[in-house]
Amino acid sequence: MIAIHNNKSKDLFHYRWIDYCEKNNIAYKLVRCYDNDIIQQLLGCSCLMWHYHQASTTDIVMAKSLLFSLEQSGFKVFPDFNTAWHFDDKVAQKYLLEALAIDLVPTWVFYDKKTAYNWIETTSLPKVFKLKGGAGSQNVQLVKTKEQAKSLANKAFANGFPAYDGWGSIKERYRKWRLGKSSFFDVFKGFARLFNPPRYAKVMGNEMDYLYFQEFISNNDSDIRIIVIDGKAFGIKRMNRENDFRASGSGFILYDKQFIDERFVKEAFEINKKLNAQCIAYDFVLDKNDKPLLIEISYGFANGGYDACVGYWDEQMNWYEGTFDPYGWMVELMLK
Repeated sequence: MIAIHNNKSKDLFHYRWIDYCEKNNIAYKLVRCYDNDIIQQLLGCSCLMWHYHQASTTDIVMAKSLLFSLEQSGFKVFPDFNTAWHFDDKVAQKYLLEALAIDLVPTWVFYDKKTAYNWIETTSLPKVFKLKGGAGSQNVQLVKTKEQAKSLANKAFANGFPAYDGWGSIKERYRKWRLGKSSFFDVFKGFARLFNPPRYAKVMGNEMDYLYFQEFISNNDSDIRIIVIDGKAFGIKRMNRENDFRASGSGFILYDKQFIDERFVKEAFEINKKLNAQCIAYDFVLDKNDKPLLIEISYGFANGGYDACVGYWDEQMNWYEGTFDPYGWMVELMLK
């Protein structure tokens, strides 16, 4: 029997797993991972599936502790350690991907202001500044001058940066409202959050005592996301926002196979073998020499953005046209 953490959010995987189990007569049990007796709730189950989220305060506090403890005891979990220990942590991903000799967009992390200043004086600009957490291009900005870079260094090694960028959120909400993708009430909520940030930001506290930059790869009007699950892969092309370099969270998505260079698919399969991961979304761009470079990775993604995908590849690069259920793949993976 599969244990599934019960969550009502439609952006997460849970209700897709439940739907697949019910359609295929797979026994499952809804559990509540936040309960003190969660270990007892899992008795009689063969595995636990939980799509925990980076913006859930309780998930931030305890999800990895529970999942990885269960895994160490021999209990099967999704996501497992190899899949998720680096989730929502770009600093961790830098070390992991470099250690595995994966072609990553050049990335620098500094832990004191003097070293950061020395690098700023000698490096070329622009560079992309990021905090280690955040999705949908949150906490990401293009740094064009040494003065701007030093200002970020001063802040990083003083009071730090809030995990929630209030003004950036308002701009993004306004952009989506202008495009008809959001309501004006959502813009209003953004203003309210300037004075009352979301609770997850309070739990995480300020990001400080590190400074993270990536090379700015200027020749891209988009990025490519390839998701690999159990020997199968599908992808989308995400176009940049208007007059912006950021693609993640833009809402401008191309699904047709013709828009996905198969080099990205092959690279994602190869990386996934090195990571030995159950499910990873790989975000790529092309460098000036037309070579795929990895930006970052994530086991989780907003599932509604992929329902329009037109097919998938297997590891032999065979193409399967038509609709498919990647959430069912996750369930089947746990039953192996």
